[in-house]
Amino acid sequence: MSLLLTHHDAHPFMGMDVAWLLEQRALTRRDHPFLIWVPFDGPEQRFTYGQFVARVQRIAGGLHARGVQRGERVLIHLDNCAEALLAWYACTWLGAVAVTTNARAAGDELAYYAEHSQAVAGITQPRFAELVARHCTGLKWLVVTADDNGTPPAQPTPHSHHFDTLDGPPLPRHAPDPLAPCSVQYTSGTTSRPKGVLWTHANALWGARVNALHEDLRAEDVHLVHLPLFHTNAQAYSVLACLWAGATAVVMPRFSASRFWPVSLKHRCTWTSLVPFCTKALMEHEVPAMHHYRLWGSAVNEPPTDAHFRVKTIGWWGMTETITQGIVGSPHLPNRSLSIGRPAPEYGIAVVEDDSMPVREARHVSPGGSGHLLIRGVRGLSLFHEYLANPRATADSFDPDGWFRTGDMINVLDDGSLQFGDRTKDMLKVGGENVAASEIERVVLQVAGVHECAVVAKKHPMLDEVPVLFVLPAAHADIDLLERIAAACSAQLADFKRPHEMRIVKDFPRSTLEKIAKAELRKMLEAESPAPPR
Repeated sequence: MSLLLTHHDAHPFMGMDVAWLLEQRALTRRDHPFLIWVPFDGPEQRFTYGQFVARVQRIAGGLHARGVQRGERVLIHLDNCAEALLAWYACTWLGAVAVTTNARAAGDELAYYAEHSQAVAGITQPRFAELVARHCTGLKWLVVTADDNGTPPAQPTPHSHHFDTLDGPPLPRHAPDPLAPCSVQYTSGTTSRPKGVLWTHANALWGARVNALHEDLRAEDVHLVHLPLFHTNAQAYSVLACLWAGATAVVMPRFSASRFWPVSLKHRCTWTSLVPFCTKALMEHEVPAMHHYRLWGSAVNEPPTDAHFRVKTIGWWGMTETITQGIVGSPHLPNRSLSIGRPAPEYGIAVVEDDSMPVREARHVSPGGSGHLLIRGVRGLSLFHEYLANPRATADSFDPDGWFRTGDMINVLDDGSLQFGDRTKDMLKVGGENVAASEIERVVLQVAGVHECAVVAKKHPMLDEVPVLFVLPAAHADIDLLERIAAACSAQLADFKRPHEMRIVKDFPRSTLEKIAKAELRKMLEAESPAPPR
């Protein structure tokens, strides 16, 4: 049985919720900058803690005035902007559930998110307004921000639908319930549809407190946030951690290698979280003679590029389901270069040869070996509460003793450090985005003329991996098959999920039970790739 937090259990956040933390920060750090929004177009916006919380209270009042009740879900489909954070925290203040969706999602994906979460209302921006309205037909209402991340919209939005109309009378804070639902994030898995990861308020507070601790984040720090706010990394590793520490978050619309250093220098940024794509892109730009960064966070500890950037990088491993890092490097001590660190003391970590059996019965991997990663915590506190409306997926993801099966492979190094080995073979990492091959295959198999298909990863110098589609046509398939597949993928998948290459095959290599041997397809792609320079 997995450990599940209940109202009878003592835990660190009894009598607290996210609104409580906001209120505390408004009292203790009222005039200190919390959020600095730095759009690519238009003026910057600055919110002190006091100003931010006051605006959150008014937006919560506006949501309540429009009929949103505690426990109901609000779809937030926004790129990085001040409104994305205001809306998320307003939901937590009201007691509603913020459902954050990938801003690059296609219409079919949006329809699924809205229907599956049973969202009652939506918040988006001008360039997504028509897409959301057309595909999320069950929403009672939709409000739209004044601009697209600072850029004026191509077509004006009727004022009755403006985000500013949510400003209402400040809503008083209700009695906190740390076990109440707080947010839902959709994450790709090995199934054909993404799963909704449900966090409680205790989960969010856990992320705030533990991320701040792991990152050695201090009240005087200035954290540059450029990764998407609909992901755990930016939302929990960055913004929630800043809120806990009383630090400042400088938010950009997205990562920009050309703007990274100018913004960092102007705001004297001391911390940022990166993915490997960002580091590769920054290598093409000159590093300032002086900067203020003391730490970066990324996929590995202390890579060779640290000398180039003159900063220490803390490596880590985490998932939406874990809220924070289950494996992390030390900000204070040397770390094994290119490792992901050591098990965080807040979790149980196991690396076993076979994750299909209980951890207590499995053979644990010794130094020098590789195995499946499992993590143990408390659901609703240090691990997610559940997969929304999917009890089977929730149950299947835990072993009988409550160990969460991550699907990742880990190498145990000779000094006890851990290194990321590989991921479940049907998962791809495309420019920092998780992509399930089955999501792409589901769309392709619906195209007339496709008999079978398979999607596997191909290494890419900037994006880490890209999807390559192999198609076995039906006997009656026409010469336009690949064009029709491309059109279907464009209509139903976010751009980063679409195949970078499509290949027709006469047959597939097969494994046991006539399954497609994807390992052979991967070997073929690897053989085609040029050897790395010596």
